[in-house]
Amino acid sequence: MTTVPPLRRPGRALLGTALVTALLSGCTDGASPSDGRPAAPRGVTLSAKLDTPTDVTLRWSGDARDAAGQVVEFATEPEGAYTTLRFAPEGQRVHEHPDLMPETPFYYRLRAYGGPVSAAVELDLPKGAFSKKDQRSGHEWAAPRKLSKPGSAAERHPVRGEGAVRATPDDFEATVKHANGVLLTWRDRARDEAGYLVEIRPAGAPDFHVAAVLDPDIESTGLITLPREKRATVRVRAFFYGERSNVVLRTTGKSAAR
Repeated sequence: MTTVPPLRRPGRALLGTALVTALLSGCTDGASPSDGRPAAPRGVTLSAKLDTPTDVTLRWSGDARDAAGQVVEFATEPEGAYTTLRFAPEGQRVHEHPDLMPETPFYYRLRAYGGPVSAAVELDLPKGAFSKKDQRSGHEWAAPRKLSKPGSAAERHPVRGEGAVRATPDDFEATVKHANGVLLTWRDRARDEAGYLVEIRPAGAPDFHVAAVLDPDIESTGLITLPREKRATVRVRAFFYGERSNVVLRTTGKSAAR
């Protein structure tokens, strides 16, 4: 994973592929297999293979109801908090988790995610790399914010079910702040969302990927783009967590250095 500028993804960052070195902001989810909630019907089946003593490949099959994709998660204790590795889009069915701590148990699971998504906006940013001047500019505009006062219950709608389209974020806009920075704003129409996902698809890429995970009720956030995202399509989703897969345990072996 390459080093990215500060404020790469305002909001709750995702975990990268390496357990120790790629933790961007410590985002975890406290739900566990024994959290007291009944398990939903399992439409997705997960498997895991140790390719080397410290490299795991996850594969899954099947479909979950109303899913836009799967959240790939792991824990190192059977009752421990799960940490997000990736929001995998619907077309993805494989995820590699390399360079793990040796002689450690890894519990893996998937959780479906879905929810109404805004109209997409095309980005065409000016040429130029992220500079020290950009880094010193403050970026106060980039912090996730709630813009409007909470509306009445009639103005907010559930994010799942037949009426979920009414919870779609609307008035979605992207304002270029500098050659690599974009301010995204929208109107919150949901009342029971787990949060908002900023999704981006670089020009020529087949799928959107999740660039930022935000709290509920947020209506504004900044996005610091990568070089390949100068030309891209961006959108925002009011999301929910859906069905969980089975849990798979793999224990890593000794590292090659030992």
